[in-house]
Amino acid sequence: MRQIRVMIADDHPLLIEGVASVLDTQADMALVCEASDGYEAVAQFQAMRPDVVLMDLQMPRMDGIGATREIRRLCPDARVIVLTTYRGDVQALSALTAGARGYLLKSMLRAELLTAIREVFGGKRWIPALIAKTLAAHVTDETPTNRELQVLDRVAAGLTNKRIANELGIAPDTVKAHIKSLLAKLNASDRTHAVTIALRRGFMQLSAADDEPRIDRPAG
Repeated sequence: MRQIRVMIADDHPLLIEGVASVLDTQADMALVCEASDGYEAVAQFQAMRPDVVLMDLQMPRMDGIGATREIRRLCPDARVIVLTTYRGDVQALSALTAGARGYLLKSMLRAELLTAIREVFGGKRWIPALIAKTLAAHVTDETPTNRELQVLDRVAAGLTNKRIANELGIAPDTVKAHIKSLLAKLNASDRTHAVTIALRRGFMQLSAADDEPRIDRPAG
């Protein structure tokens, strides 16, 4: 039987151990190499040329999107499945655009990992129905600009329009215009709602030290 040679890139050893233990039970699969960051993932791929790569999105030095893009540049036929905790459409679209053939939530590993590996190895894509539905729901949405996301990041940090304007070197009226545009693009009712939507969809993320975003309430 032709074994599917699998590589996993993730900076959490326990997850790697868990995936390895599952693969060990499968006669048609073998874990051939591991990596703990994006640069190591690219190097290991070049050295081992696995059939399927399981790629975490958030890793030190180079993230999973960058590593996927580089692996696909080196080998256009590479089969990469992104593993992530993020349900947002923004990360999913970024991963698929970078060349990933599959997108799998870590909460779904127990139920779908083995099937996803076999399907992607066989030349198919693997996108869970939940993610596909989210992607479809926003396919025609207008994407916020980089400047708008810079403004929104500072809104989430609790800064006033004046502080945001000072930090970005723009006029307060320009900040207001960016926020108005964000509300329209995200279909948000106010600044707080815009931050919540942006977090859910993946336009912005909480830092590891934060439990929740600090949100600047609308000025009167």
